[in-house]
Amino acid sequence: MDDVDAVQAQIARNMLVSGDWVTAHLDGIAYLEKAPLIYWVIALAYKVFGVHDWAARIPVALSVMAVCWLTAAFGVWAFGKRAGFYAGLVMATCVGLFLFTRILIPDVMITFTVALAMWSFLRALEEEERHPRLWTFLLAVSLGLGLLLKSLIGLVFPLAAGMIYLFVTGQLFAARTWKRLHPFTAALIVIGIAAPWHILATLRNPPYFVFTLHSGPGQYHGFLWFFFINEQLLRFLNLRYPRDYNTVPRLYFWLFHLLWLFPWSVYLPAVVKLSFKPVDRAGRTRLLALCWTGFILIFFTFSTTQEYYSMPCYPALALLLGCAMATEGAWIRRGSRLLAGVAACAGLAAIALLILTRNIPAPGDISNALKQHPGAYLLSLGHMEDLTLPSFAYLRLPLLLAALAFTIAAVGAAAGSARRAFLAAVLMMILFFHAARLAMVAFDPYLSSRPLADAILRSPEGELIIDHHYYTFSSVFFYTDRPALLLNGRYLNLEYGGYAPNAPKVFIDDAQFAERWVRPERCYLVAKDSAVARFEALVGRNGLNLVAESGGKVVFTNRPI
Repeated sequence: MDDVDAVQAQIARNMLVSGDWVTAHLDGIAYLEKAPLIYWVIALAYKVFGVHDWAARIPVALSVMAVCWLTAAFGVWAFGKRAGFYAGLVMATCVGLFLFTRILIPDVMITFTVALAMWSFLRALEEEERHPRLWTFLLAVSLGLGLLLKSLIGLVFPLAAGMIYLFVTGQLFAARTWKRLHPFTAALIVIGIAAPWHILATLRNPPYFVFTLHSGPGQYHGFLWFFFINEQLLRFLNLRYPRDYNTVPRLYFWLFHLLWLFPWSVYLPAVVKLSFKPVDRAGRTRLLALCWTGFILIFFTFSTTQEYYSMPCYPALALLLGCAMATEGAWIRRGSRLLAGVAACAGLAAIALLILTRNIPAPGDISNALKQHPGAYLLSLGHMEDLTLPSFAYLRLPLLLAALAFTIAAVGAAAGSARRAFLAAVLMMILFFHAARLAMVAFDPYLSSRPLADAILRSPEGELIIDHHYYTFSSVFFYTDRPALLLNGRYLNLEYGGYAPNAPKVFIDDAQFAERWVRPERCYLVAKDSAVARFEALVGRNGLNLVAESGGKVVFTNRPI
């Protein structure tokens, strides 16, 4: 657990310990970027199970199961049991949902609230629906919770998709539509859920009303400006400061969905053959799913985007795919043959890597064989660029499992019926997910600083100093549960809060570090091994006593242990 995982986990712990459920803090610095609901549910997991890294992941794990069930239930209601089952299966076994829920981010939760809002919207409009008010209530609740998960997109995505659907179907200006949706009552529910936190966060983090569109170093304009103008408007326009993110090229953003929805993306051509006429429940659902997917993808085409930002449209695509798969028509058979070919190529590639690395030694941990690309780390999958051929020598077991998985899919999809191809795809993904988990275990020393934290906990007490960026060593904070000084650390995510009038004095520069290092009191320094030469120049080689090293990171102390 490092980077954003340990950041989210530590914020939740800080809230639980301090009792401040309004303003998130990291090392005492106000962290005003994100809505709070993910912190609250992690803190609730801590309250029930204790503060553990695995407990921090429980809300995301439950959300994954919930969104898969919701997609299946939506599909059963709209298309019937078989199509609904396939829709849930697509959601549960696609690459994207697995990959982007290894990270402790709220996107799967917002995916759930968006999907619930869309289903509630359609059911509230359904003539045969016995309880339209209940579904209007669920629609409003999902919008309110969405605001507390990912701010405005939790509101904008469902509302925009719904408005487009109403316009296309000619219901936008019909009195009956708004009578069934009860917009004023729904708005009061949304405000009642979301407004209290926004108001309290604004009052506790003044100034209150700043409307400048300029964002730059050394400026502090309070919560309201940072949360809405800087974090949302200026980020959408790619003008946000500090720029702690990058954006996926537009073409890749669209094409990557073939990977995120794999293996089921091979059946996307069959979706084109479906009817989108809103003449029955199934047609209305397909049309809504099209509006839902289209708005989200077009929205992020004109905005800065990470690979996982489009996750809220996965259930819509799963519904369309599930409906198409239930037809088991000619395009499904063609898709199965394509799946067999892709799986065969992937299996051959895995076998080739096994052969090429059979004589390559694998000493220590995988960090010894990786090549760093810091410029790529502003994307969520940036570390994939660090892989080299020798690094696959540390991944022989995952490669072997992956080769077996792809072989099963290649044989099953090529030589059987559509249902046999679906079964082969599911078995492939189960094995592949297990292979991916083993690969992540191999990467753990490189991505996590837990071994360094354990070494610090075994050592005598001392002041902790973290070099440069909090995120790089966030698991040191989580696993030691200690505050630290941040050396040249007023940077990226902590820069804005670091300029708040009441910010604690946790930032030091090189001169202050050198002065502290020669004091008689013990200090610990956590840094990347690439920074060792800089510290040798500051305090001398003999002034650095190595405590531990792991994954390209080191811990030094100023006094021998």
